[in-house]
Amino acid sequence: MLIHPWDAPHDADEWQQWLAGHDFGQLAVNGPPGEPPWVQPLHFAYDAGRGEAVTHLARPNPLWPAVEANPEVVLSVVDDYVYVPGPWQAEPGTPPEHGVPTSLYAAVQLRCRAHVVDDPAEKAALLNRQTGHFQPEGGSARAAAGEAPYGRLLSGIRGLRLEVTGVRAKFKYAGKRSEAVRDRIAAGLAERDGARDAQARAHVLRRRTV
Repeated sequence: MLIHPWDAPHDADEWQQWLAGHDFGQLAVNGPPGEPPWVQPLHFAYDAGRGEAVTHLARPNPLWPAVEANPEVVLSVVDDYVYVPGPWQAEPGTPPEHGVPTSLYAAVQLRCRAHVVDDPAEKAALLNRQTGHFQPEGGSARAAAGEAPYGRLLSGIRGLRLEVTGVRAKFKYAGKRSEAVRDRIAAGLAERDGARDAQARAHVLRRRTV
């Protein structure tokens, strides 16, 4: 992922705060020799204090041999993406039809070392951490090895602790454009009011003032 200086996060807080509100991504794992990388969509719970994300997959998932062969993986999250028509990007004094269309988006890629969790008690603890993230209000029984209702289901899954060893983050929101163009993009997003337009507009305005 190419990251220009104007698209880089201002600090670690920026990408961590954004990631705190995003818990679905794609886990990219090196495929077997001769095969392309394998990609698994999944929910995860990121823990900034521990520097790791936790998740789980069904035991029959074909990803496991690849993870065990090479535990260096990437967890990729992309959101708040929109298409920007060319005329919105035309600089003052330039014909609108000469503007270049583009995409705006936020992306965080966590390079991780994967640790497979098979011990029943450790899997239960991992599941409780993940459930606690998605259901902080409770409402579900806690998992415990050998105990109902989830104990007997633990054998059907394997847990993953993704130890973060590197981060690449990008906030592509017209950072190199003039104030006039950014104002036009923000106004266009507000008027269009489509899917994710409000979120993208907030990034355009927020990063303009930092």
